[in-house]
Amino acid sequence: MYLPTQFAEDRTDVLHAAMRAAGLATLVTMTADGLIASHVPLMLDPEAGPHGTLYGHLARANPQATAEPVGQALAIFTGPDAYITPSWYPAKREHGRVVPTWNYVAIHAYGMLEVFDDAERLHALVSRLTDRHEAPRAAQGEVPWAVDDAPAPFVQGQLKGIRGFALPIARLQGKWKMSQNRAEADRAGVVAGLAEQGREDVAALVAAPPVSSR
Repeated sequence: MYLPTQFAEDRTDVLHAAMRAAGLATLVTMTADGLIASHVPLMLDPEAGPHGTLYGHLARANPQATAEPVGQALAIFTGPDAYITPSWYPAKREHGRVVPTWNYVAIHAYGMLEVFDDAERLHALVSRLTDRHEAPRAAQGEVPWAVDDAPAPFVQGQLKGIRGFALPIARLQGKWKMSQNRAEADRAGVVAGLAEQGREDVAALVAAPPVSSR
C-alpha cells in the first residue's frame, strides 16, 4: 500500500494488537481466473513465524477455497476510520488552503496460503475461533457457546463444508493515517470535531497515534 513515512507503523506488537481488535479481514488471492476476495474472521498466532501466522476457513463452495493461489495472498485488516472536514482546521480560517481527507488504520499481511482439510485440525481451528469471540460473553457473566455444545454428527457435517487455511506472514505493513501531517492546532481541531461527533475511537488515535520505530 501507499505508505508515507509519517503514517507508517512497523512495530509487530502494535500491528498484532490492531489485527486482533479488528477480527474480520479481507483475504485476497490471485488465481488463474483473476483476483478473488473473501471477508473472513481470522485468528492470529503471534509465535508462529517471525511475523506470526493467521488462521481461518472458507466455505468449500467458495471458489477461493479451491482455486490455486498464484503467488502470495494478502489479508487486509482495517481499524477505526472517519471523514475529516477541513472546517475543523484553524488553518481554514487563517488562509483557506485546506481540503477534506479520511483518517484510518489499515494493516496488510502477506504470505503464501496453505489450505488444509484435516477434520481434527478444522475442529481445533473453529473451536479456537469460537472461544475467542465468545470470550467477551463469558467476561460479562453469560454462558459462552462452544462448538461441542452442538451434536457431534452435526459438527462433523459442518466441517465437511469448509476448508481451513494458514497464512504464515512473510511481510507486514501498517498505516495509521491520523493527521500526523497537519499542524498541532489543526490536529487539536480534528480531535475536538471527532469527539463532538461521538468518534472517540478515532479522536484518541489522532491525539496520540502510535510512534513508529522508523
